[in-house]
Amino acid sequence: MKFSPIEKILLTSDVIDQASLDKARSIQKEKGGEIKDILTQMGTLTEVDIIQAFSKGWDIEFIPAIGEIEVDPAILDKIPITFLRRYNIVPIKWQGDTMIIAVNDPMEQDPAFDISRRLNIRNIKRVLATKKEILAAISRFNEMKNESAKDIMDGLEEDDEILKDLASIPDITVVETEAPIIRLVNRVMVQAFRERASDIHVEPYQSDVKIRFRVDGILHDVLTLPKRIQSAVISRIKVMASLNIAEKRLPQDGRIGIKLGDHSVDLRISTVPTVFGERLVMRILDKSSVLMGLEDLGFYPDDLSIISKLIKQEHGIILVTGPTGSGKTTTLYSILSRINSPDKNILTIEDPIEYQLKGIGQIPVNPKVGLTFASGLRSIVRQDPDVILVGEIRDLETAEIAIHAALTGHLVFSTLHTNDSVSAITRLIDMGIEPFLVSSSVNAILAQRLVRKICLKCKQEYYPEIETLSEVGLSKEMLGEVGYLYRGSGCEECLETGYKGRTGIYEILMMSDSIKSIILKTSDSNLIKRQAIKEGLHSLREDGAGKVKDGITTVEEVLRVTQQ
Repeated sequence: MKFSPIEKILLTSDVIDQASLDKARSIQKEKGGEIKDILTQMGTLTEVDIIQAFSKGWDIEFIPAIGEIEVDPAILDKIPITFLRRYNIVPIKWQGDTMIIAVNDPMEQDPAFDISRRLNIRNIKRVLATKKEILAAISRFNEMKNESAKDIMDGLEEDDEILKDLASIPDITVVETEAPIIRLVNRVMVQAFRERASDIHVEPYQSDVKIRFRVDGILHDVLTLPKRIQSAVISRIKVMASLNIAEKRLPQDGRIGIKLGDHSVDLRISTVPTVFGERLVMRILDKSSVLMGLEDLGFYPDDLSIISKLIKQEHGIILVTGPTGSGKTTTLYSILSRINSPDKNILTIEDPIEYQLKGIGQIPVNPKVGLTFASGLRSIVRQDPDVILVGEIRDLETAEIAIHAALTGHLVFSTLHTNDSVSAITRLIDMGIEPFLVSSSVNAILAQRLVRKICLKCKQEYYPEIETLSEVGLSKEMLGEVGYLYRGSGCEECLETGYKGRTGIYEILMMSDSIKSIILKTSDSNLIKRQAIKEGLHSLREDGAGKVKDGITTVEEVLRVTQQ
């Protein structure tokens, strides 16, 4: 029996046996592909197992992690990023007059020789690394070379052909085009992603155009563009989103699907006409981001225990309330991921679908063809679901169908825009839902807000004023002997804000028998809230105060998001 060099190495390294190789060979014969890829897909070997065998067989060093790149990124002018990605190869450092290059497949020697020829280097030494490490290193290498959006803007000359090549859409981290507007727009998008922005604002004014990023819920000025390139920048983005660049008098909505290195990113585009030109906002949705687990959302153990019990119920409605951008969708997706299992049929109707959940049927709202929350929900109920997620209860019709679904044996999750948990009850009754239907269908209401977390790199102690503490319901005694709180002083890591990342603060209203009986008599939110507090309800501000005391966030943040 003949063996290929790869098969010989794997067999002599004792990482596989003959039976596994035979099975892989039969799959290769039937479906094609490389034997090493088939073995990893079968679960027989990991990529590291294979590379370690190659390292031993070819006597080439294996490096588990690629550290800092110590090569001048200017060489990317001679070696395209696309070449490095195609062959999974990256220059990483110099060792004397020898360039060290990380490769994934030692059988492919031509790419290394090609780099040697292009750079006119005599001595090259190859080391082995995983594809993931090499691709991450290529992205870092490219980032070292790429100028910032400001650098590109500063380099725009008055006579630049700023509308040249507006329609080409590559992987935007590979900025190889010469067209300055394309490079500028690409760098703005890459920079926004790197700085964890959720939105990019392009705002035209009388004499210039401002670019702002929303990071951790707060808008920051990033760049000021000259007025003369306004139409070119807007046109480039509209071309990418397949919008009508000639129509400037009407609002338009679209989307851009792009790649940022190894991330797949959706940009939701919205334009509106203003007196100074079109104003444009891009919402960034990272489709390849890992969905957060319930335990990562900032629930205290007691609240997490309550939520865990609630989501195991067979029927009823669980509402999540809060303003736009308070993390309601993330919470609901985390809940669905927790309860998702092969024995459950979970269906959602959303506007828009922000994350794609494996094993869950997700329906996007499309009013243009008559698919609204109400009509979609009516159809979902006929699809034999166990769990239903309605993106938002906006009107009486949607509320009625959701309540009917909950009363007929379905577990329904949805959102409402109200300030606190109790207000959701009065909102439903104001919509026209009978109080007895609210009390019999709603299991619990979760109100939430997002607060920025103190940056761990510049976190420092300080002694707060008594008046400041009292605003969130804390006192000096509650801080104990230490008597201090924390805040961020501002550093490069947190863009000088003192905050990095966000967490939730929560208020959970359980529909007890006593609260249900109050709802049947009156929709007075004050009476309902007083009873809920008696039964142990802690308010959003109280939950926030706990996180201030624990050094997670600041008094100012809690006050910012909880002021009525």
